Amino acid sequence: MKPQANVATGPQLTLVSYKLCPYVQRAAIVLHEKRVSFERRWVDLADKPAWFKAVSPLGKTPVLIVGDQAVFESAVICEYLDEVHAPRLHPQDPLQRAAHRAWMEFGSNMLNTIGAFYSAADARALEARRDELRARFAQLEGVLDAAGPYFAGASFGMVDAVFAPVFRYFEVFGALGISGFFDAMPKVHAWRDALARRESVRAAVSEDYAQLLTQFLRDRGTEISRRIEARA
Repeated sequence: MKPQANVATGPQLTLVSYKLCPYVQRAAIVLHEKRVSFERRWVDLADKPAWFKAVSPLGKTPVLIVGDQAVFESAVICEYLDEVHAPRLHPQDPLQRAAHRAWMEFGSNMLNTIGAFYSAADARALEARRDELRARFAQLEGVLDAAGPYFAGASFGMVDAVFAPVFRYFEVFGALGISGFFDAMPKVHAWRDALARRESVRAAVSEDYAQLLTQFLRDRGTEISRRIEARA
């Protein structure tokens, strides 16, 4: 469902998206949180059309087209949106804002670790990458607000928008019988569940996301690929 706009006038927004891109999800979540009306334009990164190459110098998604101006890189897009549309998702205090931006970078690094996990060539490598992910989540367990439900407490913020796509991978991993990432981490568990229920998070992906991600994992020729085949 398209959100209602929170401004009466303004340039048309188009979010150029790839269905499996977690960085696209960040931008979509922020747009939904701010209830800004936007269109979605899907692109196949395996067959990039000329119009996409013209608006994305790095050949990546997301790209936010604001009127006739293209803005690329998810962090830049989210910062722009937070500057021009309410409600603010960053803390007002400069030091707290810097701390949150640091945890956003931590979230980006976790996406790299997730990529290494699902790319693991054998069971031993897969378990090593799982241990790395558990260690990262344990670090988060130590800094999460105890009252929750979000990263810093009652209010949804930009750090939450970054981590919602991180946790979405584990919904698919769990459906494939790959679990054990959050054992003995009650605050991480609660945070993950709260994000999964958030309307903006659910609306950030297409209905076929889980199916597409499962097929992506199945086609890679990795340890996870073999486990998916064994379950079929």
